[in-house]
This record gives sequence, C-alpha cells and structure tokens, in this order.
Amino acid sequence: MNVAEAVGAALAALGVRAAFGVVGSGNFHVTNALVEHGVRYVAARHEGGAATMADAYARMSGTVAVLTVHQGPGLTNALTGVTEAAKSRTPLLVLAPEVTSPTSNFRIDQTALAEAVGAHCARVGSAATVVDDTVMAFLAALLGRRTVVLNLPLDVQAEELPDEAAEAVRELLSGRGGAHRDVASRVPPAWGLTFPIEAGDDEETQGLPAEPSDALTRLARMLAEAERPVFVAGRGARGSRRELEALGERVGALFSTSAVAKGHFHGSPWDLDVSGGFATPLAAELIRGADLVVGWGCSFTMWTTRHGALIGPDTKIVQVDLDPDALGVHREIDLGVVGDVRETARAVTALLGEAEPAAEGGTGTRGYRSPEIAERIAREGRWRDVPYEDLSTGGRIDPRTLTIGLDDLLPQERLVAVDSGNFMGYPSMFLTVPDGSAFCFTQAYQSIGLGLATAVGAAVARPDRLAVAALGDGGALMGVAELETVVRLGLPMVVVVYDDEGYGAEVHHFGPHGFPLGAVTFPPADIAAIARGFGFEAVTVRREEDLSGVAAWLKGPRDKPLLVHAKVTADRPSWWLEEAFRGH
Repeated sequence: MNVAEAVGAALAALGVRAAFGVVGSGNFHVTNALVEHGVRYVAARHEGGAATMADAYARMSGTVAVLTVHQGPGLTNALTGVTEAAKSRTPLLVLAPEVTSPTSNFRIDQTALAEAVGAHCARVGSAATVVDDTVMAFLAALLGRRTVVLNLPLDVQAEELPDEAAEAVRELLSGRGGAHRDVASRVPPAWGLTFPIEAGDDEETQGLPAEPSDALTRLARMLAEAERPVFVAGRGARGSRRELEALGERVGALFSTSAVAKGHFHGSPWDLDVSGGFATPLAAELIRGADLVVGWGCSFTMWTTRHGALIGPDTKIVQVDLDPDALGVHREIDLGVVGDVRETARAVTALLGEAEPAAEGGTGTRGYRSPEIAERIAREGRWRDVPYEDLSTGGRIDPRTLTIGLDDLLPQERLVAVDSGNFMGYPSMFLTVPDGSAFCFTQAYQSIGLGLATAVGAAVARPDRLAVAALGDGGALMGVAELETVVRLGLPMVVVVYDDEGYGAEVHHFGPHGFPLGAVTFPPADIAAIARGFGFEAVTVRREEDLSGVAAWLKGPRDKPLLVHAKVTADRPSWWLEEAFRGH
C-alpha cells in the first residue's frame, strides 16, 4: 500500500460517504482508493463546480465531504468554491496533490493559497505519518467545522507504507467510522476543536452538556425579563429546532432565521421566516419591535439585520455561538454565550424551570405571543400574502408571479438551491421549503455561478427530495457545463433560469445614473435549446399559462431533468438590491 491508497482508505474508514472532483494524474490514485473502499465519487465538469457540489453535500448531509483535485490548476480552478466553503465553515476536506519541484509548471504555494481564503492547511508528511496526518485533517474539518486543504506531495504519495502504518490503516478499516475517537485528544488546541460530534451526526445525536455559567444565568435572566423576545436561528442552529421551540414556548418568543437557515421553524405558528433584506413587512415590523433578540448560531451580518435597521434602539442583543471569535464581529452585542446551540437552549430552559400557569380568566399570552400576533402571522406571514402589482407584460413574466406559480406546482418535499444575483430574492422569499435542511444558500462569498453545482451536491445528499436550482441567466451560463453532470447522474432536477438578459444588479445600479450598459447586457440566448442539447427537457415561460409545461413534466415520468427558461421582466430593480446598495 502506498500513501495515496492509504489516504483514500483512511478517509473511507472515518466515515466519508461522498467525494467530488475532477481527476488528473496527481489525484488519480487517491480518488480510486476512495472508490475502492466504498466512497461515492461524483465527477464534475469543472473543479469550481466540484468544490461547490462538495460544499452543498456537506451542508445538506451533516457529514464531512471530500473534494479531490489535480495539483496546481485543479486547486486554483476550485478556489471560489473553496472560499465559499471556508467562509461558511463547511466541514470540507480538500485533497490537493502538491508539486515540490521548483521547476514544475504546476508549482505554486498551496499553503499560502489556502490560508489566504480562510481554509486551514495540513500536509501528509511521510508514509510513516500518513494515518495520523489524514485523521488529524479529517478531525479538523469535522470537529472544527471548517474547510481543510490537505496537501499530498506527489513524491510522498508514491511512498510505500512501513508495516506499522499499514497495520494502522487496517485497524481503521476494521473500525469503519468510529476510529477517530481514539485520536481526537491529540489534535492541537490551536486548531480550535471545541465540540466533538460523530461522523454522520443527525438531529437526534446528543451534544456535550452545557455547564452552568454566568453567561447562561444572564441569558436566562434576560429571557425571563423580556416582554417581546425574538429568536433568530442561523446555520449553527441546525438540528436544534426542538430545543429552541421548547425554550421559545417557555418565554413566548417569535422565531426567525438568517437566510441560510430558511425553513428552520417552518410550520410553527410563530415563524416569521427570514430576517433581513428578505423579511416580509410583518417580520420586519415585529423584529424591529423586539426588546430582546437572541441569535442562535447566527452571526448578525448586515444582511440579517438589514444594515442594522431591524434592530431597535433599545433592543438587547445576545449571540450564542460555538466559536468565541465569532461573537460581536458584525455588530455590538449585550451578551455573548460560547456553546453549542442545542445544549445551550436545553441548559437555559432548565434554569428557567417550569412556566407559571396562566391566571384564571387570563389571555394565556406569554412574551411576544398573543392571539392577535398569531392571526397576523397566519394572514401576513408569507411574501405571497403581500399584495403586489403584477408587471407581466410584452412577453415577459413578473418573477413574483413566476415563483408563486412554481411554489404551487412543485412538490413540498423539495430542496431549493439559489445562485447569487439580482433575481435571488424571488426564490428565497416565494419558494417554501419543508425544513431547515432543505434550503442551500451559498452566499458567504457572494459569487454568481455556484447555484447549479450547489443543487447537484444537495441532490446527491438528499435523493429523497426534488432538487430545484434557481439561477440567473449570468450564473446559469457561467456554470453551464454542469448541466451534463445533472443528466449523467440521472438527477430528476428542476432548473429555473430567471433570464433578464444581463447582469441585473449592475444594470439597475448604474443605469439610473446614465452610465453605458453595453458591458452588462447581452442579446437573447435560447437557454432552453442549450439545455436540450445537454439532454434536458425544457420549457420557455413568458406568461403564467406557460407553466403548464412544468405541470406536465411533474406528472412523469421525469426521466430527464427539466429546465425552465423564464423570460422575466427586467425594467425594475429588486427592492432588496436597492436597499443593499443604499446600505453600502
């Protein structure tokens, strides 16, 4: 066994389920070793797509995903997706073959490259240390909830393992997924591994109990005293719905989420949906009226707070996060609590004890909850409940009308993946999702062109749900090669392209000031025909009646994926985009 084969075998033993990539000479053997030991390998058409697929798979599955690339250009091609994953603290392990010869065309400083985009960097040093090096890198991704680039020097990959190292690989393989517990104590403290979880963690897995602390006591007191509390769940709250709802019931909190956690409280009568630029008028009003806002695994970025406009002048802010360095980064907070969201919520609920029964003849209200608020949420809580003027005209459909129509047609058991761009609020606000693990929003780096690959990774992680990719025309054409991947994998996906024939954000930002727009507008492209060329079924939608083609596809047999080429109105900017530009 050589080092490349040992890395693949060790990662399979540690519980890796899926790897994504583009194979070249440098990662050929390690990729084959992954496959040999049962890891599913998904070949993308571009390393950028592969990186984003792996990112989305990790988000939707709750496990560490592997990205495998060629040395040099393979890694640089993947860099945008790796940056998105690193900024989002996705547990992703990048296998990056490394050239050490200074005369090679492939020679770059891969460590500096990884660290420049916020990824942690590790290296397999020798055949003797390959097991420890691989396990440590895996644990850094899993336990540290971060993206790790594991450099695999080409000369080291070819080294034959000494007997002791080969035996260590066999021991890992015999353990099949639990062996990492034996070496977790050896991870350097500087790697920031603060909360051990198991590979393949699900919502039922127990976390570490939260120890009583001054911060927990203060949080319990603030919640007990609050009259209008609001909980905002972020991606760090995944798997904690039951605990947050129990605490919310105890203190009378309303629920909201950051954009990336959309759907976390779906179905609750107290759910305000997304906070920030995508907030409904009702959600904005009630969040702004809160006297206490608690962010659970939520970093309170300018987007989540609508550039601070959703935080009242007298509102107290609490942030609960696993990472102490994340507290108070984006805005000043009144209290920071370091801890796992689920266990912190449990501990605070225990500190508060049982709620006092309502007085005889009372209203039964608690905190921010009242019959009037419940009725308003039921009547006004979704964007489709907000009246609007349908601007469909001249062979173009209003994107709101389009998205509401799709929401009515598509099955509820869906995954929604959204690209970046002028259009992105429409699917984010008007398409419902069944829970917090059904919305994949790769926006930490705000790059367009990631949406299609995001949907592929999400669909591989959750084959039980229909994947819906929402793209702009610019992002769709950037990632167009991965249409072949969708067809090759046999994914029954719906790809919706909101086509305004330009980079809408720039058109609407610069156009009103009289700047020339020739660099950001384009002639019509028949994106439906392009999709058919890749093996899709496709429909072009110019008016609401054209959605009948979507309904026909949904009836079956769905043996080909569907692309919906939507010619959307383009004469007005999206309101959240106007707000974002004003905020900048």
